[in-house]
Amino acid sequence: MNAIAGGSRCAARSQGGIALITALLLVALATMAATAIAFNNAMTARRGAAAFAFDEGLQYARGAEALAAYALIQNVGQTNRTDDLSQPWAQPFGPVEIADGVMLEAHVEDPAGRFNLNDLVDSKGVDDPNAIAQLERIFQMVGLETKWASLIADWIDADSVPLPAGGEDSLYLSQLPPYRPPNMAITSVSELLAMPGFGRDNYLKVEPYLTALPRATPLNLCTAPGVVLDSLFVSQREYSLDPAGLAKNRSQGCFPTKTVISGILSPAELQQVGFRIGEQSDYFLLRSYVSIGTAEFALYSLLHREASGPSGALVRVVSRSYGTE
Repeated sequence: MNAIAGGSRCAARSQGGIALITALLLVALATMAATAIAFNNAMTARRGAAAFAFDEGLQYARGAEALAAYALIQNVGQTNRTDDLSQPWAQPFGPVEIADGVMLEAHVEDPAGRFNLNDLVDSKGVDDPNAIAQLERIFQMVGLETKWASLIADWIDADSVPLPAGGEDSLYLSQLPPYRPPNMAITSVSELLAMPGFGRDNYLKVEPYLTALPRATPLNLCTAPGVVLDSLFVSQREYSLDPAGLAKNRSQGCFPTKTVISGILSPAELQQVGFRIGEQSDYFLLRSYVSIGTAEFALYSLLHREASGPSGALVRVVSRSYGTE
């Protein structure tokens, strides 16, 4: 009898232990399920808040586009009109609080004041040796090898025959992974990073002087950096050596004017670049930065100003990019 009673007590204790373990497992599973549900709900809420902040930031940035368009239109129709850095459109806006907890900062730049990479080839896709030579001078002034000018020209031109310092399919197909050059006009200067060995450091040195606009877009002398202005000349280096003096002269209006540059250029230089220089711009780059609480939003808008539209001057958005230019 004692043995039977002892066995019953052992069985009872064993069953009680199993029940306790089962209860603990159920509690653990319930806790894990509750944690997972809470985490998913929190992530859903954060995704919703981020999507809402993105949409809100985009609307504020589009408001900046409207302000920029208004400033650009004011300059149309004036006698002897130029687009220079002393005008209202070129002045930075903000940072200013436009709503509770919302900060907006915007700045319009003139990409037509930079060297247009798409001018390295003509309308038929044939290399332009004068434009390549000008780009070589820009690379030389910023301390880079001049070979990159030929490589960029081969990246854009229509043929598959490399220039002496350039490269076509054979160069890019040997990369890992292999790829091919587009052999067409580019839409972003960042395509330079696709060239083997170019790298971020080289890109940061030369990017402020380059743009990618439709071919034959005139270079605006009124806004061009000193390096770009000096690249018009075979040997003269005046404007890039005195950036402070250049900025001082530009505070009063367009400088240097087309008349001044045409008077300095030799007849041969004028024949090469005279048709590609001017004092006005049709394309403008708007950089908009919006802060909503701790969230930050950046929008880069390429604007095209048309001097005549159904109701006068018109500014339209050609492209937008988010986060990076």
